[in-house]
Amino acid sequence: MKRHARIIGTGLYAPERIMKNAEFSTILEEDIEEFVGGKLNILERRIMAEDESPATMAVQAAQAALEKAGCQAQDLDLLIVATDTPETISPATCSKVQHLLGAKNAGTFDVNCACAAFVTGVDIAAKYISSDDQYEHILVVATYGMTRFLDFHDRYTATIFADGAGAVVMQAGDQPGFLASKLIADGSYHDFMGIYAGGALNPITPERIERGEHLVRFVKKFPEDTNATHWPILIKDILNRIGKTLSDIDFVLFTQININTIREVMDELGLPWEKTHTIMDHFGYTGSACIPMALDEVARSKRIKDGDLVLLVGSGGGYAMGAIALNW
Repeated sequence: MKRHARIIGTGLYAPERIMKNAEFSTILEEDIEEFVGGKLNILERRIMAEDESPATMAVQAAQAALEKAGCQAQDLDLLIVATDTPETISPATCSKVQHLLGAKNAGTFDVNCACAAFVTGVDIAAKYISSDDQYEHILVVATYGMTRFLDFHDRYTATIFADGAGAVVMQAGDQPGFLASKLIADGSYHDFMGIYAGGALNPITPERIERGEHLVRFVKKFPEDTNATHWPILIKDILNRIGKTLSDIDFVLFTQININTIREVMDELGLPWEKTHTIMDHFGYTGSACIPMALDEVARSKRIKDGDLVLLVGSGGGYAMGAIALNW
């Protein structure tokens, strides 16, 4: 009998500390509302407390997803952490998450393709389940702690990025859940945006810290139509492979970086706004965690139901993109 992977639980965690646009306007001594609130639809964001970290946020989101799924941490056979803001360069963040969560029976690894890592992680998990019968339950948790890499006086980065985590529990079954995926990349954008000090190429030194190279930086400007061009292509490719059309889509979620891009793509696809959801207004931009955080809000509000065709489309620096189709 063919094995299929299905999401049976979702969860999110957002830190308690809320930082509104007005607070940034005070810090920067300029009004950021028109750009950040108007163009990006970011009105406020969550910031980690001093005693929080990407691993602790991942555990909170994972526990919520496990509770929704009716599972225990020790039921997990594999734990995948999707992040580009790891606890440490080595060991992988998944080691600490496994320990704090009590997932003692789970193998672990991290996935880092920037903000496309969650979609990629779900793709990997589904293929583990479909190809190997020792994997019954897999947790994919995306966690994003980018505020630890911000210069809060830089209006182009500090006003956008936030902290949070989102998770899903995937289970093996005999009915199709995960349907198809498509991953693409263009590594010529590797030096456009990122954290370029702290790795083996540019180890941390006092001089690099003085220049702010250990913080996230926009080095070059991405073409504004990057996501708007590729997201519809990814979606149509997947639909062709599963024998569906645009009208069959019940819900679609995108990386939550720019609400205007999401609107543009929904219009191009001929899909009503009611078939998507955004969270940037209250959570800011949470990178790899934004799609599972949005998915949890949608699932818990019952805006998606059993049998719905759901697509998840993620984009990350570098750049990497991925899309998956799910039978909910």
